[in-house]
Amino acid sequence: MSTLKPVRGTHDLMDEDILGHRRVEEVALEIAARHGFAEISTPIFEFTEVFARTLGETSDVVSKEMYTFTDKGGDTITLRPENTAGVARALISNGLTHQLPLKYFYRGPMFRYERPQKGRLRQFHQVGVETLGVPGPQADIEVIATGALILEALGIADRVTLEINTLGDMESRQEYRDALVNYFSRYESSLSKDSQIRLQHNPLRILDSKDKGDIAIIADAPLINDHFNAESKEFFEAVRKGLNLLEVKHVHNPYLVRGLDYYCHTAFEFITSAIGAQGAVIAGGRYDGLIEQLGGAPTPGIGWAAGVERLAMLVGAPPEPPRPLAVIPVGTEASEPALALAHRLRRAGFTVDLGYSGNLTKRLKRANKLKARAAVLLGEDELSRQVATVRDMETGEQTEVELASLENHLSRYR
Repeated sequence: MSTLKPVRGTHDLMDEDILGHRRVEEVALEIAARHGFAEISTPIFEFTEVFARTLGETSDVVSKEMYTFTDKGGDTITLRPENTAGVARALISNGLTHQLPLKYFYRGPMFRYERPQKGRLRQFHQVGVETLGVPGPQADIEVIATGALILEALGIADRVTLEINTLGDMESRQEYRDALVNYFSRYESSLSKDSQIRLQHNPLRILDSKDKGDIAIIADAPLINDHFNAESKEFFEAVRKGLNLLEVKHVHNPYLVRGLDYYCHTAFEFITSAIGAQGAVIAGGRYDGLIEQLGGAPTPGIGWAAGVERLAMLVGAPPEPPRPLAVIPVGTEASEPALALAHRLRRAGFTVDLGYSGNLTKRLKRANKLKARAAVLLGEDELSRQVATVRDMETGEQTEVELASLENHLSRYR
């Protein structure tokens, strides 16, 4: 291979990209922690069954997008395409059901084989939250409000719209499912191949079809709102009332659905038109049947996942990192004392650059390139008098400072 390149749909994170990612993750972690979410980190790969059982064998993710392989032990392993299934598996395998309710925050890379485009990569990163063990609408309100505060803290709330819908309880959802099967069966031969398969397994997913022929048929399909019982309506009204109380602006989108059978009640997305076709930056919903589908005890749950790349695109250029101090030895005699001084200043909380070689001119050029706020010059004469020369890199002004009080003098440059 003459040229080494990253695999298509992946890229190296550095410079502004890594700073943007870090900002999104740190803000999300801080806001989630304020809401009582503890951080969890599940393995990057799981047994394939974890995702096949939760995402559905016929879903696009399982059938077309998962990175699945057989390891040396003969086990079928999949790189995680999303993190909710891993958190659910962790709840079961760690025997945590007796500690419910539990609230988790996660972050990290996910993997899907799909056509790379702006805001959609084969290795991408997500942050997300999950609340497990709370059956009432209080959890839905808190989870959505957490996402809204993260967007607010990132300074992009005014560029994002929260769309919300309800899928009803399991009884209402089943009634709607039956109505869809009855309707779409009349047009089965006209449906796309994918939708014909979905008709047999998860007909709600037909509503997500992008096929032009399917879209024409979907236009007259039954609406889920016509199949809600009283309990479902009350639950949704409580969620919306709570969001209004917290001043979380939202709009009702009756066409927003989730195709898998374990979803119920609240479904929501924070969407934007500012980054092209990939408009959803946070998406989530209530999944009361998921844990049971994995083999655990019936456990209600709700959560969301957010695309870090998409959020970073919305946030734009991140703030510049702290400007360093440059410690510069003048002459070979000052090399070891400069190394000790740099370590001392770092321990005191300063960001310090210590060039590895070069004369004074070269080291000052390096300090300028790094946008150093000040340079601390240490030569044989300074060492004999136990002082350092501090040069302000913006004004050029130089001041002699006693080494014993150096930290106090440099505090102005933090």
